[in-house]
Amino acid sequence: MKSRHRLTKAALAAGVLAGLLAAPPAAQAAAGPTTLTASQYTLAANYNQFDAVNSALVSTLGTAAVHTVMENANHDRTALPSSFSVAGLSGGFRFDSGDNSDCSNYPQGITTSRDAVGTANSGNYDGHQLVLVSWYTKDGCDGAQQRSRITLVDWDATYPNAYRKVLLVEPTGTAAAPDFKDIPIHAGGVSWYGDYLYVADTGKGMRVFDMRKILKTNTGGTADQIGHQSGSTYYAHNYAYVLPQVGTITSKTTSGTNLAWSSISLDRVSKSIVMTEYTCSSGCTDYPNRAPRAIRYPFDSTGVFAATTTASQALQLPWYKLNGVASHNGRWWFNSSGQKQLYYWKPGASSSTFAWVSGGESISYWEDATAADLLWSLQEGVGNRNVFAVTQATYGGG
Repeated sequence: MKSRHRLTKAALAAGVLAGLLAAPPAAQAAAGPTTLTASQYTLAANYNQFDAVNSALVSTLGTAAVHTVMENANHDRTALPSSFSVAGLSGGFRFDSGDNSDCSNYPQGITTSRDAVGTANSGNYDGHQLVLVSWYTKDGCDGAQQRSRITLVDWDATYPNAYRKVLLVEPTGTAAAPDFKDIPIHAGGVSWYGDYLYVADTGKGMRVFDMRKILKTNTGGTADQIGHQSGSTYYAHNYAYVLPQVGTITSKTTSGTNLAWSSISLDRVSKSIVMTEYTCSSGCTDYPNRAPRAIRYPFDSTGVFAATTTASQALQLPWYKLNGVASHNGRWWFNSSGQKQLYYWKPGASSSTFAWVSGGESISYWEDATAADLLWSLQEGVGNRNVFAVTQATYGGG
């Protein structure tokens, strides 16, 4: 039987009570991040990279608004298992049994419609309050990365407990012969601001997508087929919807090593995106062996990145194996999957360390105008893919 979840005051009160009863003890005050020179980190933005091909794709395939995608949601989310426990728990869900146990697809980033539009109208985007999760797909359980996708999940008792998968694609071809291909990135972080969705591209920066331009595709063909087939027929591994890339945000570093864009998150207060790196203290072969950094990049007055953007804050961090970052009103949170810890830091103060979940991934800050603010996060492990929200005040929060 499907359960319905709403972030009611009663549920929030229960979450706060759980946090009070089972709050993880903070570690002794410890040293926090140190400041780096922010001007050494810049972004080059191009939101119009694929305009000609995308216009042709829209003309050929037609678009589906977010509310249409959700009206056709075809997967049921399920309740968190009773065994799941984390201090300050407010609510959450699991994906269906197939997605929960799928060893070739892994959830990574998380953002919500509250990131996109704020607290007005209960954080609804196109009539829906949504949790959005990014995934990467491997060629089999032990294969290489092949493509990436998002899931749009309804989080509102007004609608069914359902979600829909949307494939991320890169436009190819020409305006006369438009096409698209898979995007084989890790998608370790995702941020939604206004109509634009930003997805982390580990070695480069971010790819930009426009939530107003979801394309309708043919669900026929085989699971291997992608792109134009004949006439106006386009396949997408049997996905009914694809979201084409509209632009690229390229990261540049003038001193030291290039950034590894492992995770990103939106800070609505300062109108910026923050990023952090997954690195090791030593001994890693697939990841950098050095101290990680966290960088803040501000949007311009129109709510997008300028053609060139200089970082407004740069930090070197004392922690490692960071899969998640969040910032709000000058405060920072960092999740270490390797240590199963959540670190909280506010400039001018010592950091605090809290016990956290295993397999933890990205973090998204959820603003609430009438109740407690939350931190959303998720676990990537096969069979243990819990997507959950905790009261941010349980984890530093001051």
